[in-house]
Amino acid sequence: MRIRSKLKLAISALAVGALATIMPVGDAEAEDKRIRWKMASWFPSSLTQLGTMGKEMTERLERVSGGNIRIQYFEPNALIPAKECFDAVAAGSVDACWSTTGYWYGKEPALAMFAAVPFGPSAGEYMGWIFYGGGLELWDEIYAKHGLKSIPCGVIAPEASGWFREEITSIDDLKGLKMRFFGLGAKVMEKVGVSTQLIAGGDIFPALERGSIDATEFSMPAIDLKLGFYQVAKHYYFPGWHQQSTVFELLLNRGNWDALSDTQQAQIEVACGDAFRQGLAEGEAIQAKALIELQEKGVQIHRWPQEILDTLEAAWNEVAAEDAARDPQFAKVWESYSNFRKEYAVWKELGYIN
Repeated sequence: MRIRSKLKLAISALAVGALATIMPVGDAEAEDKRIRWKMASWFPSSLTQLGTMGKEMTERLERVSGGNIRIQYFEPNALIPAKECFDAVAAGSVDACWSTTGYWYGKEPALAMFAAVPFGPSAGEYMGWIFYGGGLELWDEIYAKHGLKSIPCGVIAPEASGWFREEITSIDDLKGLKMRFFGLGAKVMEKVGVSTQLIAGGDIFPALERGSIDATEFSMPAIDLKLGFYQVAKHYYFPGWHQQSTVFELLLNRGNWDALSDTQQAQIEVACGDAFRQGLAEGEAIQAKALIELQEKGVQIHRWPQEILDTLEAAWNEVAAEDAARDPQFAKVWESYSNFRKEYAVWKELGYIN
């Protein structure tokens, strides 16, 4: 019996040794690799697409990683003022930020080219340039200078281009207006005599109601409906010449990103990639019902006259030329973007119904 017991112990020891060889990573090491980050956001988690897309991305990431990566979504200004995301993430005082690169024009003008481009491409063409036309390499190059890593993390369909109290019949009607406007489009509006301000989504309605601003743009019909702009301004303009598609980002500290395993990096990229599917598909699906409801609330929907669109496009070309002349990095991005669009036009003409 004693010999048999010793034999059993020896076999058990061999089995344990074999398992240790197959699974060398112990529980303690696995625990060290778990990621628990806090993420600031520009958008409330309840806001259609702009917030819900980011919140659902974090939930999807937790599922994809089996709970290994958990990013806690904090409402705007709960951790830090949203406008401080760039510096706070770079310094490592905040782990991540849910935003869009258009907010960082003051830091790096070229970054706005990766958020939305006036008179720019629809989502398919835009994603083509970013992921396969050299855009992403330039995007990463700019952020690397600041100790940041940004993951493209979603896209939405075209936006509307403005809520106005009175109908706009000529470019002169825009002159002197105070208007909330985003990104590169704001530079265009300033060219035609509009005084622009960048106001966070939750602060727009009070500003419009008080008269601090005369007009505003923010997003798509389904989102604008939720924010209630129709209660103050009844004239709603299309197309969103300034944002035919808008790309969102997961902004990370580069040191934190580099410390992740290949698997963890891939899990984040996969979760963000699926946010593109969600953002585009959902955005296209929910606009028609929102437009119908807005019309029922007395909103007058307008399409810009071609002469106004032509004037705005000419102003955009001036803005782009000026930024390219002033900023070498902007010039580099603008050249890459323009060359891709020129080449893509051949396919667009043949492949799509105009």
